[in-house]
Amino acid sequence: MFSKVEKYPALTLAMIAVLFLVFGYSTSLPKITDFIIFCIFVIGFDLLYGHMGQLSFGHMLYLGAGAYGCGMFAYHVYPDPFLSLLVGVLVGAGLAAILGLVVVKTSHAAFALLNLALNEVGAYLVLSPLHTWTGGEDGLSLFFKSYGFINFSDRTFRFYFCLAALLLVVLLVVRLVRSPYGILLKSIKENETRVKFLGYNTFAVKMAAFVVSTSLSAFAGALFILNYSYVTTSFIDPLRSVEVIFASLIGGAGSVYGALVGGVCYKLISNYLPNYIQRWEMFLGVILLLLVFKFRTGVWGYLVIWRQRYEKAAVQSEQRPEDSR
Repeated sequence: MFSKVEKYPALTLAMIAVLFLVFGYSTSLPKITDFIIFCIFVIGFDLLYGHMGQLSFGHMLYLGAGAYGCGMFAYHVYPDPFLSLLVGVLVGAGLAAILGLVVVKTSHAAFALLNLALNEVGAYLVLSPLHTWTGGEDGLSLFFKSYGFINFSDRTFRFYFCLAALLLVVLLVVRLVRSPYGILLKSIKENETRVKFLGYNTFAVKMAAFVVSTSLSAFAGALFILNYSYVTTSFIDPLRSVEVIFASLIGGAGSVYGALVGGVCYKLISNYLPNYIQRWEMFLGVILLLLVFKFRTGVWGYLVIWRQRYEKAAVQSEQRPEDSR
């Protein structure tokens, strides 16, 4: 099953769509829309962490850039949903293109902490110096124009629009990581010195991955604004960066499908577990310990390993009768 999912993108997209449709109509469309957008955010983060090998403690900065770019354009300029969405993505990509000139030159702890520091600066700017434009702590309440059936006030339309966006992101990122560029990116993760020795410009490769990752995060931020119709400082809160890190670890870093599984699992935990356990964050700590000591490849990675062991055992069982003959 998992081998077919990994080999056939059309089958993968169909399964993802069916699962979210069943999940959405059996629970709540607005809640599952939130799940879908968060999965896009996790996919963007995992491109940086799982495929390039750089951990960011401040990825909420880029989600917040997309959120505020979309919200401020709709509030101060023109409330067109598609133009606002485009502006949000461009703001995230532009910010990454500027900051990446410094950030991408670092690695490991310096990379993680520098992103965290920049996230703190971004949150401060939104909260205080730019409060006239951003609304400060109160944020901005928004509305978006509708064009016939294209109405972002309709929760059903928002669900299908975000689901289509997720499927498109999955398709594009899967093709990206399986392309020669994706292989080169993983090679840099394994040994950047050898890749440099082969004559590749590793900074340009990493810079491109950084911009794509942050653009996807900004895209998720803009979709959150279209879904909620308001923007506040919670969308750029540095403390919330841990959410996407946990989701990536739970699903399995370095896999697009693992990012999907991790995003859904984290949202299920954070939305439903507090109904039964008041200190539900402690449960996340237990999960982190299990991931570190037992399931380092995450949920999806463990399922893939289990499938490989099963196929290997099946091949060996078929060979034994032939050997006896």
